[in-house]
This record gives sequence, structure tokens and C-alpha cells, in this order.
Amino acid sequence: MNSRELSLISTAAVAGAVFSAIAIRFLVNPKKSLINSNSEEQVLKKKNSSWKDPYDPSKRNGYLSWDDYFMAIAFLSAERSKDPNRQVGACLVSQDDIILGIGYNGFPRGCSDDKLPWSKKSKNGDPLETKYPYVCHAEVNCILNKNHASAAGQKLYVTMFPCNECAKVIIQSGVSEVIYFVEKSLEHSDVIYVASHKLLSMAGVKVRRHQPRMNQILLSFHEN
Repeated sequence: MNSRELSLISTAAVAGAVFSAIAIRFLVNPKKSLINSNSEEQVLKKKNSSWKDPYDPSKRNGYLSWDDYFMAIAFLSAERSKDPNRQVGACLVSQDDIILGIGYNGFPRGCSDDKLPWSKKSKNGDPLETKYPYVCHAEVNCILNKNHASAAGQKLYVTMFPCNECAKVIIQSGVSEVIYFVEKSLEHSDVIYVASHKLLSMAGVKVRRHQPRMNQILLSFHEN
């Protein structure tokens, strides 16, 4: 038997082993194979579903509502925050649904975030060893970062309900409506939030909690 014949026999043996393994796997666990097959088919269907008839004049379904869109931008802005404990984002919007400014919680411009503390508490009980005397809240940054347009009469989307200090800035800037996502538990929140609600109410600022139409928004940096 020459080397060519030995090579053909070896190749046939390997191929037979592979096909046998596949067959055994399917027989032992056919459901798994079917599930994998179905999931791949679903992925393909989902991918193909993005295709639209170029002659179809109708608009697509499933697009973002204005509220979900602006709140999503607030959440995306929060991802820029370097605060290890709480990331908050805000988005200032005109009554015509034009974005005027965005912001997140962080230290003032020009103040190194490597030289100031990010901790919530101090081991020595020194408040200057915590972030609180230095950090700017998202709402304040958002209003200060706005373009040349006035904040008066505008809407502010924020991922977390504003504290009493932020409520003062919101009122003073003339914002007419605050849309928040959640009211998180804070130290002394019973006082902070009560004061916020009281101030905003007295100033005639409308407050409402965001009711999302979508459970999540997935973003991909891959080309379609």
C-alpha cells in the first residue's frame, strides 16, 4: 500500500469520525440541535427583517418617542461620569424638541478628577476627603453647558430626581418642566426630596416621572 492510499484512508477515517460524532450528538440531544438551528434561523430572520421594500411609502414602526429619545440621551450622558458610585445624566430640551444642552455629574471644568476624592465617606470623618464639596451635579452642568439659548421655559430630562440644591438652579434658570426617571434613596432623602418637590411646586415647575415605551434601547457600532 503506497503513501497516497494511506493518506486517502486516513482522510476517510477522520471524516467518518466527524460525521459519527455529529449524528450521535443529534441523537443524544436532538432538542439542543433543533434549538441551535432555530436560534440561527431567528437571527437571520431578524437581520433580514431590517430590509425594507424601497417602493413602500410607509414609515417604519418601533421608532423612539421624544420622551424615550431624550431620556436615552440623558442615560448616555451619564456614562461619561467618572463617579464610581452614582452616574447621573441630564438633557435640556426646548419646547420645540431641540436639544439645548447635556451634562453629567463630575468636578468643575479644569479641576483634575485624579487629584480630588471620589469617595462617599471619609475614614477620618473629614468631609473634605469626600466628593460632595467638589462635585457638580448633572442638572447644573447641563444648564451651564447649554448653548446660547435661554433655559427659560424649557424641559429638563434627568436620570435621577434632582436634589434640593439642583432644584434651586432649575428654578432660577427658568426651566418649566422636569422629567425624571427614578427617585433614588439618598442620605437624608426624606428632607432633600421633600424640599425639592416643595420648591419646584411653589415655583410652578411641572414635574413628571418618565414612563418608557421601550424596556431597553440597544446600540451597535457595527455597520448594517
